[in-house]
Amino acid sequence: MWARVGLMGSVALGSVFWFQKNKVEPSPYELKLIQVLFRHGARTPLKSIPDVLEAQWVPELLEAPTHTEIDYMITDLQGGPRPPAPVEDSYRAKILTGGTYPGQLTTVGMQQLYDLGVRLRKKYIQEEPFLTPSFNPKEVYIRSTNIVRTIESAKCLVAGLFQQEQAGVVSILTDKAENEVLYPNYHGCKLLKLLIGHRWGESSTLPDIAADLQNIQSSLGVDPHQRIDFILIRDDMVARETHGLPLPTALEHWRSIVEQRAVDMMFYIYEPSKRQNLQMCVGPLFHILLTNIEDKIQGPTSKPDRKLFLYSVHDTTLMPCLMALGVFDMKWPPYAADITLELYQHRQTNQHYVKVSYIGQDQKIPGCSDVYCPLDEFKKAMAVYSLPVERYFALCNSTDDHPKMTSH
Repeated sequence: MWARVGLMGSVALGSVFWFQKNKVEPSPYELKLIQVLFRHGARTPLKSIPDVLEAQWVPELLEAPTHTEIDYMITDLQGGPRPPAPVEDSYRAKILTGGTYPGQLTTVGMQQLYDLGVRLRKKYIQEEPFLTPSFNPKEVYIRSTNIVRTIESAKCLVAGLFQQEQAGVVSILTDKAENEVLYPNYHGCKLLKLLIGHRWGESSTLPDIAADLQNIQSSLGVDPHQRIDFILIRDDMVARETHGLPLPTALEHWRSIVEQRAVDMMFYIYEPSKRQNLQMCVGPLFHILLTNIEDKIQGPTSKPDRKLFLYSVHDTTLMPCLMALGVFDMKWPPYAADITLELYQHRQTNQHYVKVSYIGQDQKIPGCSDVYCPLDEFKKAMAVYSLPVERYFALCNSTDDHPKMTSH
């Protein structure tokens, strides 16, 4: 009798220990704010490779799935009417074979962003109940470049994240083209054009790149006088592959070289070893991200309920951001790639930390002692490139101070 009770007692005790050991300990870090910079989804190419087998970019490839539809409006940053969209207008001045415009989000791209929204839902609503399960305009801020594919990508992400449930119209904010800071703006910033503009053309004349380009042009049967480069070739190649459209056979053999050379070109163009280049590419955006963090920490701001900032951007945004953060992996960011910044507060010490991830993988930022980066260390790493918007515009127009940096 006693033995049995003793045995039962020890089994019960053992199960208590087992339960305690396997109980999920709450993280010492409490999530306070999320900021996501994401590339738009798959799209029609910006240009087709000339003189090769043409793909048919038909309107059926652009149909919006019903589950991506939400009630939304596009405004300027102050909530007024949407600004003019000259970049979009430039796409719509051309038509691809098959009858669609260049640079348009496709059904595949819409689904990719919807899926990213579902991934964020799983993380921030289901696994950790941080966001309200339906869209709440007090909690969520959405800004996009004023281009149809990024606006539609933001819409699809929100549809996935909140499963089309919304308490109020979704506002997607955009800025006018000359003031845009969500991508390196050569047209709006004279200094940036002076620093980097000439490097686009130069990148194709670098000996290794030029030799490969000549070989691929002759393999594809492209007229040597046609002006093409690896970024254009990659763009058309990846767009075709993603939509199951035929590739010129010769391109199969060149696929990895095209990928590598396109990134080599971007690395040359941005020249990340020169601080000012990256600063003029990402400075104001970094400043916005840091300001959002500061506003959250300082306590009651004008938007105390804000929990999520979404920025719908481009590959040309993500690459210099990754370079400036010191975590660029020399691979072109895929469609719907995201850089996510999470702000945490330690439950015991009340200290703040920032965690950066790229396509779902945590990144340890150089200058940070850990993946959970103490805020002071993170701010120090960002300060190298961060620029207040007013300072950025002053620099943009200060090209007279740079006599040595004339284009060559």
